[in-house]
Amino acid sequence: MTRYAVDPARNTLVAHWSTGIGDIATNVAELPATRDALHLASCLTHLSQTCWRCYTHPASAADQHGPHSVGWHRQRERDAFAGVLPALSTPDAPSSATRIEQAAHRVGRVLHAIDLPRLVADVTAEISHELLAVEHAELGDLSARAQQAVTLSREDASPLQVAQADSLLHRQPFGTEALITQVEPTAAAIAAAHWLHAAAAVTARRTGLQPVQTVAKADRFKALAQDSCAEVIGVMSAGAAPRQAVMPLIRHTLHVAEGHLYGIRAAKRRIDAAEELIAKAHADHHDLDLSLDTVYLPITSLNP
Repeated sequence: MTRYAVDPARNTLVAHWSTGIGDIATNVAELPATRDALHLASCLTHLSQTCWRCYTHPASAADQHGPHSVGWHRQRERDAFAGVLPALSTPDAPSSATRIEQAAHRVGRVLHAIDLPRLVADVTAEISHELLAVEHAELGDLSARAQQAVTLSREDASPLQVAQADSLLHRQPFGTEALITQVEPTAAAIAAAHWLHAAAAVTARRTGLQPVQTVAKADRFKALAQDSCAEVIGVMSAGAAPRQAVMPLIRHTLHVAEGHLYGIRAAKRRIDAAEELIAKAHADHHDLDLSLDTVYLPITSLNP
């Protein structure tokens, strides 16, 4: 997302966003000497964050789409883009306003308090640019301002972006700067899963190991997230496509990042079953050294 700041030396409102290897900054508007300037920067940052959430959590990725479902609420937020600019001139938000509209009304209230027509025009133009950047990112176009999407994990991936990442990895299997500056992380992860599985399959044929076993062997040379890699390779070896293997992991992580942990009861049942298995093994084979750490319980396989 774009963050906004006040340059007190020049009384200027500044916008900056990440490109994957550094930030780009641009002047938005001249500011009067007022305490509301920092409040305006804060409200604009919040509005940008709320709008970009429509990109990272698209309605199409929701599990439910009926009335008042998650998908329904997400689509309602996305549809609210059309009401952002009008909301700037009406500071009081109606009770039915979406989160995006509420954020826009907050910006409008600060602009109303400052009461400077030129500032209103500059901020309106700035918000228009930000909304357009989100729309371009949704289409898989991460050029110009939409490049900030390369730092945002998404619950879905653009097929165009996946194809671009796949092509980059085909030319440079160990990665390239373009992979982190031109491609969204989710698309890059899907393409990486494709080539990870291909490498594991080739290695397995040459060594006689199972594809999943190659992950543990590779860890001797370079640190890997073994559990995640093993999960992806295992699912793909069973016939799943790269997208099917990667997306549950990413969606689960995004849910956890927002404080939601689904499938706790199912996870407890799996752990209890593992503990019973270990106890039985110890009872039957006293010389068998087993511990809970040796039992692989991929919580990421639970449906979030």
